[in-house]
Amino acid sequence: MITTPRRGKQLADKVYQDIKDDIFEFRLLPGDRFSENEMAQRTGASRTPVREALFRLEREGYVEVSPRNGWQVKPFDFHYFEELYDVRTVLECAAVRRLCELENLADTLQPLMSLWGVPEDQRLRDISGVLNLDENFHSELVRTAGNGEMTRIHQNITERLRIIRRLDFTKRARIDATYDEHHAILETILHRRVEPAQIMLKAHIEASRNEVRKITLHMLYEARRQGSGDTGDALPAPASGSGSGSRAGA
Repeated sequence: MITTPRRGKQLADKVYQDIKDDIFEFRLLPGDRFSENEMAQRTGASRTPVREALFRLEREGYVEVSPRNGWQVKPFDFHYFEELYDVRTVLECAAVRRLCELENLADTLQPLMSLWGVPEDQRLRDISGVLNLDENFHSELVRTAGNGEMTRIHQNITERLRIIRRLDFTKRARIDATYDEHHAILETILHRRVEPAQIMLKAHIEASRNEVRKITLHMLYEARRQGSGDTGDALPAPASGSGSGSRAGA
């Protein structure tokens, strides 16, 4: 069968998402090495879409390639993630200040207030859904502040942090805390209390950062202990029905 350019792109997109899902779900662990042939066998695709997918993941910072050693899932650099969290906190606190200076603030915040002020029995519980809502909350704070360049930088940081932020919603208590804290932050912004809102936002992000780091270290330990990181002669097959349920805390 002849592979058209459009079908080739679709295959590369599918392979890209499959590999990314495996990285996000810790089926491929930081530091795991593999060849393009092994990944082609794992995904059931030819080397061409596999190569395209891997170079895309390399540009996004999830994998790296060495001429002699093949491909590797990029090792976790906690210092790098800490720096991303620091920049994100600065951007969101600056956005809070700008928001408090807006006219028609109540109308501007109404959509977010409606989402995060719901009763407990109406709150989402699935990781993917809460992740998307959480990212939307923080992204909307920055976007609504009205600085396009700030928004672009924040979106880039959000994407890079997603691989570990998703872990924060694996516990119900963290989901409820996120709803409560988001609503409290919005209420404080609505009353144009800049410094209290910034303090609450910083504490909210810091709590999530600490929880994510703890869970990440635990998951890496458990995955290694159970032998999930043993690539051997061939990579383990991907789990069936995997989805990219990315998530996060703050």
